Amino acid sequence: MQKFHLELLFRIIGIGSASGLFFNNDSLYLISDNSHMLYQYNITDKKLEKISLKAKDYTGPLENVPKKDKADYESITAKDDQLYLFGSGSTEIRNTITHLNYKTGLVYPKIDATDLYLVMQSFGEITPDNFNVEAVVNDGDTWYLFNRGNGPKGQNGVFTLDGDIADTAFQIIYNEVKLPKINGAQASFTDAVKIGEKLYFIAAAEKTTSTYKDGEVAGTLIGRIDIESMELEFTEVISLKNKFEGITLYKETDKALEFLLCEDTDNDAKQSDIFKLTIDK
Repeated sequence: MQKFHLELLFRIIGIGSASGLFFNNDSLYLISDNSHMLYQYNITDKKLEKISLKAKDYTGPLENVPKKDKADYESITAKDDQLYLFGSGSTEIRNTITHLNYKTGLVYPKIDATDLYLVMQSFGEITPDNFNVEAVVNDGDTWYLFNRGNGPKGQNGVFTLDGDIADTAFQIIYNEVKLPKINGAQASFTDAVKIGEKLYFIAAAEKTTSTYKDGEVAGTLIGRIDIESMELEFTEVISLKNKFEGITLYKETDKALEFLLCEDTDNDAKQSDIFKLTIDK
């Protein structure tokens, strides 16, 4: 059994349905799956700022976007001074990759990932109703994209992509990953982070077989994958009531790792609880 400690660290007012986060220099950057905003929260000052990801002439809602219209940003990862936000690909309008300089706030032209996602589906033998990108990890020119197995076939897996994200042209490797059930419901990837030569991930379980519709929450686990072998090294259930959808490294010591987690409560409440998870190395 992996020793861990989970605690509520603080609450952010002004953002709901948090689906991913990235910690850097006392700032916590968050995305929401029903928002066209990037949120920056200063932990010391407790100040929340918002950056629009839409063009200036956009007239639709920027927050609490209707389910049928949302870009469904589920993944956030950093490369140099840029943050990359990936749409889940679970519907045709969720195939956008948005990237911006998080130091200047400059938003670059969006990347259309439609062809990339189609190639990934073909390569991984995943049908559209089983395809759902929920976690992305960058390591230079290598990108790890996690398919969340919350579709009918429960296909959890990791795509390893080597190449230029702007050209969406990659060499692709796909590894299927078998995850356990929590309270009888299949766990499926929701986010991940690279530490050394390991991929630490979280996976939530819901009583549903749809990549589009939410279900009753059964819990969340944490696990670790070795990058070289892509073998699953451990999993540990950390909650039987929370659906955690974001993980980022907070602190590292000789003996332990501290992560920040965000929770998607699947409602329109404009608040997000941030938890700290500490696990032994």
